[in-house]
Amino acid sequence: MKSVLPPVRVLIVDDSALARRAIRAALAGDPEIEVVGDARDAYVARDQVLALQPDVITLDLEMPRMDGLTFLKILQEHHPVPVVVVSSLTPAGSAKAMEALNAGALDVIGKPAGGRSLGEIARELAFHVKAAGRSRRARGPALPFVETAKPLVPAFGTGRFSPRRVIVIGASTGGVEALRYLLPRLPDGLPPIVIVQHIPANFSRTMAEHLDALCAFTVREAQDGDELRPGLCLVAPGDFHLALARSGLGYRVRLTQSPPIHHCRPSVDILFRSAAEQAGEHAVAALLTGMGVDGAHGLQLLQAAGAHTLAEAEESCVVFGMPQAAIKLGAAEQIVPLPKIPQAILKMLSQPVRK
Repeated sequence: MKSVLPPVRVLIVDDSALARRAIRAALAGDPEIEVVGDARDAYVARDQVLALQPDVITLDLEMPRMDGLTFLKILQEHHPVPVVVVSSLTPAGSAKAMEALNAGALDVIGKPAGGRSLGEIARELAFHVKAAGRSRRARGPALPFVETAKPLVPAFGTGRFSPRRVIVIGASTGGVEALRYLLPRLPDGLPPIVIVQHIPANFSRTMAEHLDALCAFTVREAQDGDELRPGLCLVAPGDFHLALARSGLGYRVRLTQSPPIHHCRPSVDILFRSAAEQAGEHAVAALLTGMGVDGAHGLQLLQAAGAHTLAEAEESCVVFGMPQAAIKLGAAEQIVPLPKIPQAILKMLSQPVRK
């Protein structure tokens, strides 16, 4: 008999009564979620956390008396609970959201702007809340990593790799943290890197700027028509699919707002499918932590096209869903924990292209 997981118990923390009601209504339609309480500020939330023992907290960052970021840091130190930030992602708000992820938040959802309501993103909000509730953080402490800013090997000189070579990476819940670990350990001079991280609009640029400051190579948000080149890493903008298109001996990127795939835009499957079609055996692909199945079929297509493929191992995933789906399809040439993925990518790049 199929087991049924208990609902994810959620505490809503937001100083706006209107926002609290809207978030509650947005989550109420999902039978896998139970809203157990709400709080208007961090002090009320502290008492609610102790009394209700929620599985997940949705947290606004702009609140009186104590801001959400300060509350998050205190919470993670004394009573760790998976947190999904639900906040306005203006440029200033995006910077605070990045700080929140660095402080331990699992995911970020942007409050709708331009007249849109929270009800319009109800499915997205519920998806991220459930991912947080089923995450490793909900079961225990995060896997510890030794931080270092140094790449594993020195920079590669120009001409080391074929212009057809490309590295494609997909991730969702926990992916920002995984990218912060992975990318700084890769050297400059590698083939171009293209990333799809499930991320809200207006936040991808902040994430790319943060990664750029950590890496030996350039990281920036992709623009339509960008030409790929060695030493460049492009991040798909939030709310835009990204696909590769051939351009001379190399590639450029195409951005579209076609319908979401697996409720996601950007979609990892669209990037991976285009890499299978355009790069084939010249690609190296990695599917990292995330809930759902996005990227699994695309990784299978890449493998069939002769590309090197890897999936993050369960032991380091915040959420094992996406890598697990790919592994079940037999799409992963290697199953590798996050601390060993940088070396695995370098080794794959050193191997001859499959004919």
